[in-house]
Amino acid sequence: MAEVDRISFLPLEIKLSILSRLRIKYAVRTSALAHSWRHIWTHLSCLCLNSEQDLLGDTRKPPNISNIFTVSTSWIQCVHRLVSSLLGPLLVFQLFSFPNSDKRGPLLQSLLDLLLQKGGVQTLDLSFCNNPGKIHLPWFHSLQMLRLSRCHIALPTGFQGFHRLETLDLYEVEISNDDLNLLLLTSKKLTSLMITKCQASGNPLSVNLSLPLLRHPEFGINEFVENMSVDSSPCLEHATITLRHVAIAFSFAGYSLQKLARMILQLVTSVAMVSSLKLDFDVLKCLSLVALPFNFTIPQLRFLMLYLDVDTMDQRVYDAFFWLLRSMPFLEELEVELLRSCSFLERDDDYDQADRVAILMRELLVKKHDGFACLERTVTSVAINMETLDVIASFAWIQFFLLNAKGLKLLKIGYFSGGDLMPSFIEELQKADVPSSDAKVMFFNRDTRQITNLCMND
Repeated sequence: MAEVDRISFLPLEIKLSILSRLRIKYAVRTSALAHSWRHIWTHLSCLCLNSEQDLLGDTRKPPNISNIFTVSTSWIQCVHRLVSSLLGPLLVFQLFSFPNSDKRGPLLQSLLDLLLQKGGVQTLDLSFCNNPGKIHLPWFHSLQMLRLSRCHIALPTGFQGFHRLETLDLYEVEISNDDLNLLLLTSKKLTSLMITKCQASGNPLSVNLSLPLLRHPEFGINEFVENMSVDSSPCLEHATITLRHVAIAFSFAGYSLQKLARMILQLVTSVAMVSSLKLDFDVLKCLSLVALPFNFTIPQLRFLMLYLDVDTMDQRVYDAFFWLLRSMPFLEELEVELLRSCSFLERDDDYDQADRVAILMRELLVKKHDGFACLERTVTSVAINMETLDVIASFAWIQFFLLNAKGLKLLKIGYFSGGDLMPSFIEELQKADVPSSDAKVMFFNRDTRQITNLCMND
């Protein structure tokens, strides 16, 4: 009895679902399977391309497929032909690692214009190894998600906004102040926004957001930012503020630590209604430069993730950390990432500095403190992540929470290496005075996923 070719009789929707899970070059090659598969791939509505993995000019192609890609044709021209061959609207278009070429700017512009002609684009994701040159972003009327990385963009003349846009991610994007503010002003449905390491063409970046539906903003501040703040947004849920390589940033003329500190304080204050907040360690350093105590509170905050450099903290950063906790009266969960900058250095004086900081932190932290409403009443879970289990550099922070978080139920200690130090850690922890009789400590190896539990009241 002859075998029945069931796969050829599958409905078009199921065939397209299968092809959508393949890389495009393999989806095209399915045309060789049977006559009924010949042009199925041209109905795809989602296209994800990576110049290193989707070698559209590959000569190893199956027989009986029309030669729409040739070795002599450049990669981006192959993409252009591919998009031209699609029959229906292209809803999702992702392009990564656009190859280097002197003509890449015009070719990319032509491709975007073709996408506009196809219509229906809802997701546009363009990520480049380096800046392909200035491109004009077409007015995609149905766009709901826009992600751009390492490019220079401009809005078209008469731009009236992406009225359906809900997610906007800009990473290392160069854009004029006027275009950026126009884009944000006309995108009233935005719920998720990321602006990281961007710069304005010719002028410092200055943005004052007024987005009534915004829930998840993320800001990566660099030396090209003049001002960034958020007007009242009742929907705010989670905010992220990052600031990296501060010392490098301030080498630029006209940029000062105090100026950046004031801007960071303004930004933290403007997102004070969030329930979840993430701050990296350079943000805390900046906040340590403003006048203490902080004059703001974050009354709805329930979760905080904080990065701390345990090798470079000083009294001022320590004070900023304390006042930050005091500004969060209803905090319930805290995650602390302990970073060690000196662990990547080899000079003896770097390690001497780390030891001095460790001694200072033990003196400041390993004792009971007053004035922390969240530690007195609401904090029940603390996670402390570190590279290596290290009693000298990190143990003071663990003791601080064991001593002061009276309602603490779980202290999770995550690490990548140093499991052989576990007995020393456990021995030291069992000596600690723990106010909460229910407190449990969990060691979590982030490499092996191994878990070791310790009950503090045993």
